Amino acid sequence: MPRKARRIQLLESALEVFVAHGYHSAAMDEIADRAGVSKPVLYQHFPGKLELYLALLDTACDTIIEKCRLALVSTEDNKERVAATIDAFYDYVGAESGAFRLVFESDLTNEPAVREQVERVTQECASLIAEVIHDDTGLPAAASHLLAVSLVGMAQVSARFWLNESSGISRDDASMLISSLAWRGIRGYPLTD
Repeated sequence: MPRKARRIQLLESALEVFVAHGYHSAAMDEIADRAGVSKPVLYQHFPGKLELYLALLDTACDTIIEKCRLALVSTEDNKERVAATIDAFYDYVGAESGAFRLVFESDLTNEPAVREQVERVTQECASLIAEVIHDDTGLPAAASHLLAVSLVGMAQVSARFWLNESSGISRDDASMLISSLAWRGIRGYPLTD
């Protein structure tokens, strides 16, 4: 198998194991078995479990940041922007892969490289959102950033709660409910009356 294809296969297998067991309980033996390779082959691609985890985490973080960016540029209508951005988080958390667990539920946040990546999601998503808030409301940058961090927190925490709670609320309805809450709050900061 070509090196690039093998790496993809190893990452897919590792994602399944890390999502199912967390970092500390995941075993390189299980990852190799799931990928159908020997441990030496796994170690040819990744020198250790942490490097493998960080490779997955980097991709998972990039994914949600890109989803947030695309949601913000998808429309000029701010109400629709709020809905699209909240929905991006629900879509990400609701994805079958469970990759969001690496970002939002990692059992390795005491590791500086992991903590940095996890914080990068909040900071980069919030920076993207803060720019729109600042441009559209005229609020100072610090106030815009605080509102943006709050919106990111609302989106990711509510999406994770929705996924883990058997409330019977569909993903679309949950996303719409939270985006309505967010819109009702953020629309109170207009540039002009």
